[in-house]
Amino acid sequence: MGEQEQERPRPEPEPEPDFVYTERDLMRSGIRWDGARPDSRFDEALRLAWERRMRAGCFRYRLWEPELPVRELPGRCRLLAQLNVRRATERRKPQEILSVRQPFDPQRFNFSRVPRRELLFRLRPSPSPEAGGAEALLIINVSPLAYGHVLLLPEPELLRPQALTRAAVLRALELVFLSSEPAFRVGFNSLGAFASVNHLHLHGFYLPHRLQVESVPTEPLGEAGVGARLHRLCGHYTRGLALYSGGRARDRAEVADTLLAVSDLLLRRSLAHNLLVSRGCPLGPGPGPGPGPGPESRDGVRLIVWPRTPCFGAKDESAFNVAVCELAGFLPVKTARHFESLTEESALRAIGEEQLPAEHFSRLCAEIAALPLP
Repeated sequence: MGEQEQERPRPEPEPEPDFVYTERDLMRSGIRWDGARPDSRFDEALRLAWERRMRAGCFRYRLWEPELPVRELPGRCRLLAQLNVRRATERRKPQEILSVRQPFDPQRFNFSRVPRRELLFRLRPSPSPEAGGAEALLIINVSPLAYGHVLLLPEPELLRPQALTRAAVLRALELVFLSSEPAFRVGFNSLGAFASVNHLHLHGFYLPHRLQVESVPTEPLGEAGVGARLHRLCGHYTRGLALYSGGRARDRAEVADTLLAVSDLLLRRSLAHNLLVSRGCPLGPGPGPGPGPGPESRDGVRLIVWPRTPCFGAKDESAFNVAVCELAGFLPVKTARHFESLTEESALRAIGEEQLPAEHFSRLCAEIAALPLP
């Protein structure tokens, strides 16, 4: 009887008060996987609001951490597979995408149509770094992949298509720095890289699993300009580019401008791309024996971008789709058959098929390295 009462939907919740934050709320030290730091003010607000929506029945299905089977695939890459059948069967049908620069279409579903119960809160940096800019919203993802799965809408009222903007990158960086949990990540899928809705949005969620891409060695693309700030991943199973932010306002702005220069070039070349924003080690060959951050430090944030050949048309929901989560090492699997049979070898093969060929990636890196700093 008690369990039935808990399952009964409660009255529809109202949006939470605006979440106002300052530079003092950004967590730039003491973040470690082996630490026991308490939740930040942002983590507390997000968890409380998200769980309230889950109890009220605002999602398409219930999701609590113990209910989803997970297993780490044997092998060197530490890929984490998760079985989430109901996301495949009950989520909204993804939109058909035909171009990486497809214009916004107000006749199709967009996030201006979501009901009020899905809104968690407005994000308000104080003082606002962009006078007159549109407010950012945080809403639930009604078909969640993981605990705390939300959508970040950087400028929802401007009805922008699914292409990165400076405000989007800055809000994504701020969200990760607001959390004291290295498990909190933000991801972005461009058009042609398995974005489901052509209205600017990013994903945020908690994943209590270390990802190799957080600490894999990197090397700079060049000695000057964008090439000095931008690195390529070394010894990883993907061909990706990396930026790093220590969290200060000027540094975040420079990182955002650099990433926008790269994404603008990718769009001009009609290349799709995925982006992960996650706590990580500083870029370079890795921590050495001298002073500096240790291998467990996650005080800064890595931004990993994966250029790729676009895949157009509606998603095949029965297949293993390779988007930002899969490239990062988190593999949401939609059928029990795939979950039970998946191996590291088969997963890496599927991921490899979605990446740029090595020669194409090398030519692209040379072109990006020649870009002037914005």
